[in-house]
Amino acid sequence: MDIKIEEVYAKYIKDLSPGEKLRLLEITAHDLANKIDNPEHSILELEGLGIEVWQEIDPQKYINQLRDEWDHRS
Repeated sequence: MDIKIEEVYAKYIKDLSPGEKLRLLEITAHDLANKIDNPEHSILELEGLGIEVWQEIDPQKYINQLRDEWDHRS
């Protein structure tokens, strides 16, 4: 669908009354707020991403290495 917003405005919105335009803004704002509050994607979709990076790493060795680094900073 290749509709230009300016064409939609000129054809359908421009001649609306101020009250109708405000109602349209209200509907649009509500729609946008719902999209922001209810994103189409979940953080859970990232589960397992990059797992191959950690395959060769021993978790306990990694934690010990981090702790050693922290000890050297103090």
